[in-house]
Amino acid sequence: MAKLTKNQKAVAGKVDSAKQYTLSEACELVKEITFTKFDSSVEVHINLGVDPRKANQMIRGVVTLPNGTGKTVRVLVLCTPDKVDEATAAGADYVGLDEYIDKIKGGWTDVDVIICTPSVMAKVGAIGRILGPRGLMPNPKTGTVTMDVAKAVKDVKAGKIDFKVDKTGIIHAAVAKASFSAQAIQENASALINEVIKLKPQTLKGTYLQGISICTTMSRGITVDIKSLQGGAEK
Repeated sequence: MAKLTKNQKAVAGKVDSAKQYTLSEACELVKEITFTKFDSSVEVHINLGVDPRKANQMIRGVVTLPNGTGKTVRVLVLCTPDKVDEATAAGADYVGLDEYIDKIKGGWTDVDVIICTPSVMAKVGAIGRILGPRGLMPNPKTGTVTMDVAKAVKDVKAGKIDFKVDKTGIIHAAVAKASFSAQAIQENASALINEVIKLKPQTLKGTYLQGISICTTMSRGITVDIKSLQGGAEK
């Protein structure tokens, strides 16, 4: 049996795998068990009692995290010339159309979010097979296909994230950095959880929220007590 490192022993003494913690306790604890030399992302994993194969149970949404993500988000806006100045002034990192579509066809995807106007969707659709698997395809449901590109850019830069349930029925989302205060982590996690709760399908039978855990990039998961979240996440 491999010996535990000093940090692993410290974590083992802090987290009770059989216990369910309130969200506030979990957010305090996740900071205490993070020992990476880099600023780890704080992730929330929500196990839902849905069948993603059914259209009315494909949970997907967007939420603006009150304290931002802690990450520098690189934004590409694909638009016609009349929207270039608007997108640039709003803080987009890259703005253009044909030249970036050609770059993407050549393998360039060095961005985190792509926003476009409805009028260029036909051209963007041509690179959908490249963008889709990377989670970069613009979508009206997430606010990334819009005429108001300035607002879309500002929202993303301010901490707006999109999320969706995977094929196993779980939502995975990075909501903060380990350097955030426990209060800021809790506020961000609450915003996500509350939004997921609002998206519960009206026709769903059975338990919707089946499990929630919080962790950092390389830490163990901390189980959150779902009963403390019924009717909305903790304030």
